[in-house]
Amino acid sequence: MTLYSDPRLVDLYDALNPAAADTAFYLHLAQSLDAARVLDIGCGTGLLTCALADRGHDVTGVDPSAAMLAVARSRAGGEQVRWLEGDAHAARSVDADLALMTGHVAQVFVDDTSWRQTLSAAYDALRPGGCLAFESRNPACEPWRAWTPEASRRCIESQKYGRVDVWHRVVDVTGERVRFATHYRFERDDEEIVAESELRFRSQTALESTLREAGFVSMNWYGGWSREPVDAASRELVVVAMRD
Repeated sequence: MTLYSDPRLVDLYDALNPAAADTAFYLHLAQSLDAARVLDIGCGTGLLTCALADRGHDVTGVDPSAAMLAVARSRAGGEQVRWLEGDAHAARSVDADLALMTGHVAQVFVDDTSWRQTLSAAYDALRPGGCLAFESRNPACEPWRAWTPEASRRCIESQKYGRVDVWHRVVDVTGERVRFATHYRFERDDEEIVAESELRFRSQTALESTLREAGFVSMNWYGGWSREPVDAASRELVVVAMRD
């Protein structure tokens, strides 16, 4: 099963991915850049998108999942956002001051062609001097080693579905690519859903190279949500890149 093709998994998304330090980082970034117009690429259920709109930004959210966008549109403040179904190419004409790719969306683009095309589309969607910001997990930390049933298991209580146990299991690691399965065990219905995913773990050097190829001329890198410098122990590679 493809992740978020099942409406039950879409319904659980916000409980598994609540607002956290990354949300605060991107909200502060939009404010500090005085970004009047913001593009949220891979906006999902629109948690950050609507929070940006609530703070007075003119926001466009784009996502390929119709099910995720349905949740986003129904969220409080969803009527303030322009929602587009598709990928970054659907938003080339936005002329944004700031484009965001949050929730490790950057890692979903596992092949180089789709990644370069996405960066190109993001570049085109920005006004001259606009910025693209996103994060990617630092491969130096090998975070997938913690994606075992024992280490990753968590439980959520859903009003709709009752108790749901969730855990990860790595299927394969090949170079920078990691395939893994996420298990969702619905206790009340005695049912288990398994969704397979694949992510690309690019190094800071590789990310910077592709950003420069796309036309981004300057970059600020952080190793976490407190804007600390990147070092060998950094869990995240967070970048704010400016286009020419």
